[in-house]
Amino acid sequence: MSEADPQASTNESVLIVDFGSQVTQLIARRVREAGVYSEIVPYSKAEEGLARLGPKAIILSGGPQSVHQADTPRASEALFASRLPILGICYGQQTMVAQLGGRVAEAEAREFGRAEIEVVAASPLFEGVWQVGDRDEVWMSHGDRVESLPEGFRAIAVSEGAPFAAIADEARRYYGVQFHPEVVHTPRGAEIIENFVRRIAGCKGTWTMAAFRETAIARIRAQVGTAHVVCGLSGGVDSAVTAVLIHEAIGDQLHCIFVDHGLMRANEAEEVVALFRGSYNIPLIHVDASAQFLSALAGVADPEKKRKIIGGLFIDVFEAEAKKLGGVKFLAQGTLYPDVIESVSFTGGPSVTIKSHHNVGGLPERMNLELVEPLRELFKDEVRALGRELGLPEAFVGRHPFPGPGLAIRLPGGVTREKLEILRRADAIYLEEIRKAGLYDAIWQAFAVLLPVQTVGVMGDARTYEYVCALRAVTSSDGMTADYYPFEQNFLGRVANRIINEVRGINRVVYDITSKPPGTIEWE
Repeated sequence: MSEADPQASTNESVLIVDFGSQVTQLIARRVREAGVYSEIVPYSKAEEGLARLGPKAIILSGGPQSVHQADTPRASEALFASRLPILGICYGQQTMVAQLGGRVAEAEAREFGRAEIEVVAASPLFEGVWQVGDRDEVWMSHGDRVESLPEGFRAIAVSEGAPFAAIADEARRYYGVQFHPEVVHTPRGAEIIENFVRRIAGCKGTWTMAAFRETAIARIRAQVGTAHVVCGLSGGVDSAVTAVLIHEAIGDQLHCIFVDHGLMRANEAEEVVALFRGSYNIPLIHVDASAQFLSALAGVADPEKKRKIIGGLFIDVFEAEAKKLGGVKFLAQGTLYPDVIESVSFTGGPSVTIKSHHNVGGLPERMNLELVEPLRELFKDEVRALGRELGLPEAFVGRHPFPGPGLAIRLPGGVTREKLEILRRADAIYLEEIRKAGLYDAIWQAFAVLLPVQTVGVMGDARTYEYVCALRAVTSSDGMTADYYPFEQNFLGRVANRIINEVRGINRVVYDITSKPPGTIEWE
């Protein structure tokens, strides 16, 4: 993904070859949680990734296709010729087996969701996790299965539907699992991945945020030199960490522009200005463009059109302010690793088309600026860790993620100043009660939505015809899978009572209990 060498301080990395799984990013996360740098490359670019990265191990991801069908993806022979340890997951296991002389066929009984495996042989892959005879829960997602093994392999775990649920060739350090150890639904899966990268591949696990910080600062200085950089602040963690990191590297050569589109949560615009002008003394241009954005959004109901309008107008306003500075050569962006992955068609599979990339505005060629993207190798939780390493206030670093288009997509239907104010007040009460209950850090994301429906209600002795407010809160360890937070009824009753009493325009509150299993999109 990047020509930089972010793992240079450790000289350790793992190459992850993607066959189109919707949860490939989670493999990279689990490897990094074990203290080892990892990168994802599409299967079609595996040889390039192998040569560039010089990894100590390879992981083959899952995918939606069937190995026994013609013209489906295969692992490059260069991966096997490298003699590096290889772990195949789901489709990765199947293509490894098929390419090395085994047989894969359609399963008589498919396995999707939770399943139980039994460990039938000892292996370094399971050391400290399971012993022979142990049974444990894992997450399966396959319609095919391995029918016979290549020479040198043996079964180390079985399930009801998969006689080779886990396999090993210890001589060549090749391993395969039919289940998905990367998802949280496999409770001990992270330990299995750690065993592979640490015990089997011999990685020391010394990749840290402190090391990344030093490397990133050196790279920024080398790229920018004495030139000036402009950075757009959105109010979120990503752009804030980007700005503080670059400022540490080049000081007053950095200029920040905060385009206030009027779609932020209560008091967030003021907090951004106070943080950068007060705490960090970073040059900041604050542009109140709320009237422009509301005018452009008038009458627009489609959420994707809203995103495009907001993204395009943001760039227009930002570009106009950047031109006033003069002499700027670089544009800083808080691009994260998931952004990079989602913006590239890795395999043409389902993971590409499930959602559109959120950076809908792009970078117009007319701006004639070079990009500085110091976070493009990091996941969201790693950005938070870097923010703490840089000394950003915990209240800011730990803030729940919120989309760039802000409240506009928490308002299904048309956007008006009146509806924004109603939603902003309800959302603020909800978050205030969550904090008062000591639940904020236990929840990954919480927000209110003003539904595009109005209901008849009775308040006091009068009928009302007002909006319905929906509340959502989810827990997540990866931002890709999520479960609703199980609030107590008393808490929900207290929040609903406050919102209905204190926010004119709402007469009903509901709680959304939608979960987000692997591969589904977030409700907006």
